[in-house]
Amino acid sequence: MDAIAGLSLGFSQALTLSNLGWALLGCFLGTAVGVLPGLGPALTIALLLPITFQVSATGAFILFCGVFYGAMYGGSTTSILLNAPGESGSIITALEGAKMARSGRAGPALATSAIGSFVAGVVGTAGIAFLGPVIVDLALRLGPAEYFALMVLCFVTVSAVLGGSALRGLTSLFFGLALGLVGIDLQTGQPRMTFGIPELLDGVNVVLVAVALFAVGEALHMAWRYHGGEPTVLPVGRVMLSRSDLRRSFGPWLRGAGLGFPFGVLPAGGTEMPTMLSYYAERRLASPEAKKEFGTTGAIEGVAGPEAANNAAAAGVLVPMLTLGLPTSATAAIMLSAFQSYGIQPGPLLFQIQGELVWTLIASLFIANIMLVVLNLPLVGLWVRILKIPQPQLYAGILVFATVGTYGISNSVVDLVLLYLIGIVGMFMRRYDFPVAPVVIGMILGPMAEQALRQALTISQGDWSVFVTRPVSLAILLLAVLGLAGPRLWVAWRVRRG
Repeated sequence: MDAIAGLSLGFSQALTLSNLGWALLGCFLGTAVGVLPGLGPALTIALLLPITFQVSATGAFILFCGVFYGAMYGGSTTSILLNAPGESGSIITALEGAKMARSGRAGPALATSAIGSFVAGVVGTAGIAFLGPVIVDLALRLGPAEYFALMVLCFVTVSAVLGGSALRGLTSLFFGLALGLVGIDLQTGQPRMTFGIPELLDGVNVVLVAVALFAVGEALHMAWRYHGGEPTVLPVGRVMLSRSDLRRSFGPWLRGAGLGFPFGVLPAGGTEMPTMLSYYAERRLASPEAKKEFGTTGAIEGVAGPEAANNAAAAGVLVPMLTLGLPTSATAAIMLSAFQSYGIQPGPLLFQIQGELVWTLIASLFIANIMLVVLNLPLVGLWVRILKIPQPQLYAGILVFATVGTYGISNSVVDLVLLYLIGIVGMFMRRYDFPVAPVVIGMILGPMAEQALRQALTISQGDWSVFVTRPVSLAILLLAVLGLAGPRLWVAWRVRRG
């Protein structure tokens, strides 16, 4: 009943004209950015972060979540029409979607993708509404030792487990932790790593780092890789589903949504695993006639299921961010930094202290899903035209917006120097396959983990065994050790057996 009452409050606020306008703007921007290959919601929200100093918190987060959901919708367009997935969650969609487009069925592929995203978005948002308060009740029973263990688990999963290389992921994480230490120590009052620069006494702005890594670094890297030429966009045709397509898509939509959401909620989740599992499940469950289409002319089940799993997993990412303050993806980390810009700390008390904001945000996600279906299906022609924007102008525009937005935050030249220094570091990180998400997550969670560590040691009078004598803390730390050492032990065991 609490969730239903909260949703009633949320819809009463989300249906105001101004909030509907923010939702529509976010959906439109998110879809447009999702369509453009190489860009994504993390970069877009990073570029929009400076507006947090001018716009109300409710309006800004409705805009950001509209961008987040819209980019999930738009990413499938690039995968289907260009066979160029913009992010890892859209790779599986491209397997069958691009083949359907080459067979003259791009329209049905885009339609099943959009409707599947809608179904998954509704399921995922309902999961946030009804699962969030349950997790909050559990989280309120945790102490500083458990919170420190949770943050260690988050550090391990986003850096060492999900990336291609544990060493690169941990290197990125420690870079972020170092940036988080800059400034005045809250307990001793001593400056740390400021190098005598007065502007660094307040620390490095998280918004600046997010814009540097996800906007400046991405734009410089894409410009570095640019070799000229324009992509070939396959014709769309009629964006409609026949009765047979609808019947074949309905089951995969529901199965994909049910499979994707739990993976998004888990700290070691992500979109790669559920989309892959959904694809193989649909391939196994398909009828004999449909199985012949997999890998040849393109099976619609191979688009409907993974796309639903992708969007449901993306919605699930918001659960640990809102209820525990733990970001498990790059986009969630940037949104968490936006919360901090408003002086709001996501966590168990967020539903009590900022209940109106949270429920308005959840209600606006339901509204955004309806808007996105309306935007995606009739406006496919517009999204195809966006694919033809010359890339040099696109990169230049990103750099201009990033520079103006960052300077507008503090009017500081030091911030602009840091913006491009960290941006150049981000460019080389992408060039040598270092993940950038752990940097932002380490920078945001690092000071929080330090505070939890100090509080736990203060309560235990300096006894470090508090982290292993409390059962919940010990279990979480063992999961982190297993996540760090498990894959290597598994490989060693396989090599020994082989």
